[in-house]
Amino acid sequence: MIPLVWREALDELSRRKLRTGLTLLGLIFGIGAIVAMQAVGEGSRREALHLVEGLGMNNLIAQAKQQDEQTLKEARARSLGLSVADANAARAVVPGATDWAAEKDVRVYSIFSDVAASDAGASGVSPDYFALSSLKVEQGRGFIAADDADVAPVAVLGHQAARGLFPAGNAIGQPIKINHVWLTVIGVLADRDLGGDRFEGVQLGLETNRVFMPLSTARARFRFQPLEAEIDRVVLRLADPETMADGAQVLAALLDQRHAGVEDYTLLVPQQLFQQHQKTQNIFRVVMGAIAGVSLLVGGIGIMNIMLANVLERRREIGLLRALGARRSDIVAQFLRESTVICAAGALLGLLFGALLAYLIAAFAGWQVAWAPLPILTSTVLCAAVGLAFGVYPARQAAALDPIAALRVD
Repeated sequence: MIPLVWREALDELSRRKLRTGLTLLGLIFGIGAIVAMQAVGEGSRREALHLVEGLGMNNLIAQAKQQDEQTLKEARARSLGLSVADANAARAVVPGATDWAAEKDVRVYSIFSDVAASDAGASGVSPDYFALSSLKVEQGRGFIAADDADVAPVAVLGHQAARGLFPAGNAIGQPIKINHVWLTVIGVLADRDLGGDRFEGVQLGLETNRVFMPLSTARARFRFQPLEAEIDRVVLRLADPETMADGAQVLAALLDQRHAGVEDYTLLVPQQLFQQHQKTQNIFRVVMGAIAGVSLLVGGIGIMNIMLANVLERRREIGLLRALGARRSDIVAQFLRESTVICAAGALLGLLFGALLAYLIAAFAGWQVAWAPLPILTSTVLCAAVGLAFGVYPARQAAALDPIAALRVD
């Protein structure tokens, strides 16, 4: 049951439906903008964190720079490019470095199994590559040191590559042929579902449609151009994420020294990519927050306007209540209840509008939506605060009316 005093407030506002509805619009748009902004922003943050975890938040990544033939010739006169020796030196010199992994891309002309062909790529990787790249083996096993030492003709398939080469799903132990080389499948990776997205200019999710083999196997059994670097990518794991910035500086200085100042590599710091993304999102939040704040301000002014109009229209009622013994505090409470009802309705409708707006934005822009309780609570409290703040002045004006003068109003 709704208490009588609150039913009276509802009845008073329902008598002026158009005026009340127009007043609600400012609150609905303001709360809706805040809710939608927070939902989209939280979804973007979680998606960005998921994508960066694919690179490894504790990793530093050095990868060979793509260069034209003439530039590469000039570079190779002073630098041999990224190498396993660089990786070993980095682990020894960079503070907090614990492990490293290397990858070498293989040019694929054809790749097929006994039952199907595939457009997958191929790479040779060191044994720790899967662990440092947050890749989990779903079936079979990953590589061990013995595979690399024995130049073993074995392969681990990405999730999409496995489905393409073996639609029936029985990949383990089966042979596949890459170019002229036969390999035996020993493992299949779990699907990480990064979707091949680009994050801050970095391509992600390519490993799902890729065939991996031991690094030594790739180097020994496949042909490479004479000027190519020994490896295309080095992943260096640091124990403490707080030292990533300093570690990146040390790694850059080390590679610069070992490569004689030749910029034949690029250095990626996933943690900094995430921070850069968050700065962009913060700008978005500030802009949307300002827009939502203006909407709430307009809604608050609307509340003040409708309540002042109500005071003028109900002067005789107020005078009669005062003459019958109502205190000023009772009049203030009555009008504040009406302001609160408007705010509660605005907050509820604003939450629903914000949820609908967030999902519409996500549907059209392809973004994710995620919900956190704090933003919803904050928007509701903010709406209530706006209503009370802008309802106090009209309520005090009503309570300050002289009962005798109010009763004389025609």
